[in-house]
Amino acid sequence: MNQRNTPPVLVTGATGRVGRVVIDRLLDAGVPVRALVRRHEAAATLPADVEVFTGDLTVPESLDPALNGAGAAFLVWTAPPRTAAAVVGRLAAHVRRVVFLSSPHRTPHPFFQQPNPVAAMHAEIERLIAATRLESTILRPGMFASNSLAWWAPAIRAGEVVRWPHGAAETAPVDDRDVAAVAARTLHHDGHVGGDYVLTGPESLTQAAQVKAVGDALGRRIAFEEMTPDEFRSLSEGSAPAPVVDMLLAAWSAAVGQPAYVTTTVADILGTAPRTFHRWAADHAAEFTESS
Repeated sequence: MNQRNTPPVLVTGATGRVGRVVIDRLLDAGVPVRALVRRHEAAATLPADVEVFTGDLTVPESLDPALNGAGAAFLVWTAPPRTAAAVVGRLAAHVRRVVFLSSPHRTPHPFFQQPNPVAAMHAEIERLIAATRLESTILRPGMFASNSLAWWAPAIRAGEVVRWPHGAAETAPVDDRDVAAVAARTLHHDGHVGGDYVLTGPESLTQAAQVKAVGDALGRRIAFEEMTPDEFRSLSEGSAPAPVVDMLLAAWSAAVGQPAYVTTTVADILGTAPRTFHRWAADHAAEFTESS
């Protein structure tokens, strides 16, 4: 691909767990990349051949320099929703294509049908995008495999029992790297305009089985103990908004006793099988033993 003839792609959420890998995959494909960061010092964490712009989704006009001359944008919404309409309007005025990292709120599976403020925000942003002439692709990853680092790594590092609610709830954790690879492909390959893609891992696993998979990766048994929903609410107080905690508990409760929703979308788009949770755990084993 001739970079001189290819308009750059703007990546928002550029230092996040998905956006950072999207940048690498675009560069691998020979696509010029612009990164939007809130603080310029974040540029030190990005490849040298990335053009870095400072901007903030809460200040829509700050995006204009990064969007001027760009051909596409990867949108990860990490701000309050009040500026969404203005940001989408600026995207529509500058770029031809947008790939939006949303959520599976349209998926007919009980796990994804619980009241969810984040999903409601995503739905409104999708509506705003649909009302423009943007060529759009919507990505809907299910539960991220990397959530387990925030949830279980502290106890595992301390050698403690992992206590968690609804251990029998089944999900199909998707590897961040697979989500990022799909995002990069849809940003620079034709044929995905209008795509609405639910992205999952390849297997349904209970939460208790996921903890066991981490133990397998570490070469030791990790004890799992069921926690009540009320205990989880109490322990989460101050670290997560109450509506998010309630949504997670409702989703896990609804997922007990039935297989997770699993798609073949990652393989269909990339031509390679998605990574299993066991593979993810093996690749990230060090993060369960080292202090963050």
